[in-house]
Formats: sequence, structure tokens, C-alpha cells
Amino acid sequence: MSEASLGGQFTFPGKSLTVQRIGYGAMQLAGPGVWGPPKDPDGAVALLREAVAAGVNHIDTSDYYGPHVTNQIIRQALHPYATGMVIVTKLGARRPPDMSWQPAISPQDLTAGVHDNLRNLGLDALDIVNYRVMGAGHGPEEGSIAEQVTVLADLRRKGLIRHIGLSNVTAAQVAEAQAITDIVCVQNNYNLIHRDDDALIDDLNRQGIAYVPFFPLGGFSPLQSSTLASVASRLGGTPMQIALAWLLHRSPNILLIPGTSSVAHLRENLAAGQLTLSPRTLAELDEIAAAIAVKQ
Repeated sequence: MSEASLGGQFTFPGKSLTVQRIGYGAMQLAGPGVWGPPKDPDGAVALLREAVAAGVNHIDTSDYYGPHVTNQIIRQALHPYATGMVIVTKLGARRPPDMSWQPAISPQDLTAGVHDNLRNLGLDALDIVNYRVMGAGHGPEEGSIAEQVTVLADLRRKGLIRHIGLSNVTAAQVAEAQAITDIVCVQNNYNLIHRDDDALIDDLNRQGIAYVPFFPLGGFSPLQSSTLASVASRLGGTPMQIALAWLLHRSPNILLIPGTSSVAHLRENLAAGQLTLSPRTLAELDEIAAAIAVKQ
């Protein structure tokens, strides 16, 4: 696997961080339910090293995965980090002993979260910190995030954060945050079928801001489509590879962070960067979401 095959490169606003467009999402390095250590800690370390050896230089994580587990595994596997490695983490939640996901959005919570990430990753400053909005539902919900973004901007001025991003947000919240500080990336739920953010992606692309889809393969309900399966068969790939390749073709500012605990699946995900989809194939795949919209 050559670095050039990982979907090409993207440079975050400010020209200081350049990454391969296919990265790795570390959530699945933790145990079941994103809680506690994995069944095979040595295997998790080996998987991260395999990813980096293949050219991956963008890892997405959070200290509330585990909690603390994924960051500690990343540090064990990769510290001291190679030049050019970009680790993106997120704040906005905590994991109490009942294994639930609770908001952690006060200035004290956010500041403590930054220090937790720094300590467990073994860093003096965090490359990118996303403020993750914890809504009551499964998607973004309107509401001011000014207080939280202001806290992160202050931590940036103090040198603990280099860049700020957002996660699970609306277009209005992106605009609100941009009035406070520079935003380098937005991480929302988006894939071949779930396309609510089409307009936002295009707007961010015009600004040179990265869009990072979580659940690029559907998350807990993997993408299912006879069209997807048909295209995969025709092109000699898997349906999931086609879904990832579609995202890379969708817009040049899209960065991928598919997660897995399997080396075989990791290699399969990375190989999606080598697939070329013709305009005809892209139109065929676009019809999947259109058909679903009609049914709804």
C-alpha cells in the first residue's frame, strides 16, 4: 500500500497539517460497548502499527473511549509519534461507571478533558480537538455552542490545542463557532445513504475546511443495497469498499476514518483508496439515496 493510494492528501486550513485522506478511527480499539480494554491488547497495538506502516497519518480518537483506553493504546503503539502524524480527539462527553454517555460541557469539564487527552496520548499539545455536541437524539440539534467553543479557543491561546473542529453540529452552529475562532474540520454522520449534510459539505469545501463523516459505512446498521452489491461485484471490490470510494469521490474535502479491530478489514478499508468510480457509476450510486428519499 503506497501513501499515494490512500485517497490522496488534504491540507487543513492554515497549511500546517497535511494528511492522507483515508485515516483510522480508534473507537473500536476499546472493549465491547467502547468500554474497558480490548480482548486482545497486543492485537490492537499491532493493528495501529500496521495502519501507520501502510501510510495512515490521521488517527481519530477520544479520551472518553474506554474511557482512556484507546488513547493509552495509541501511545503504547506509536509514541514517540512519527513526524507528520495528526491525532484528532474530541471533547463533550464522559463515561460514568454505568457505561452511559453523558454530556461533559462545562468549562471545567472541557479543560479537564484536554488534560486527560494530553496525559494519555503523551503530548504537550493536541493537533485538533473537536467539540462533540451531545444531543438528545441521534443527530445534530440546534442550540448555542458559543460557551464551549470559547473555552476551546482560550485553551488554544494557551498552547494546549493547535486547531479546533466540531462534531455532530448544524450549519448554524458551524457559523456560530466560526464567529469565535477558526474551524478546521466538521465531523458529522454522513454516508452513501445518510446525506443530510450535502449542502454543508459543499459549503465547507468552498472554504477549504475538512468534512469527516462518522459512520461512513452505516455504523451499527451497515449499509445494505442491492445496487451497492451489484457495483461492487462489477468492479471487483466489496460493498464497503465501494461505499468508502464513493465518499472520496463525493468531495475533495472529505476525509475518512473507518474503524475496525481487524487487520484484514483495515487492509480492505485502505484499499478503497485505489478504486476509481466512473461518472456513470457515481450516478448509479447516487440513485440509492434518492430512492430512499422517495420512499420516506
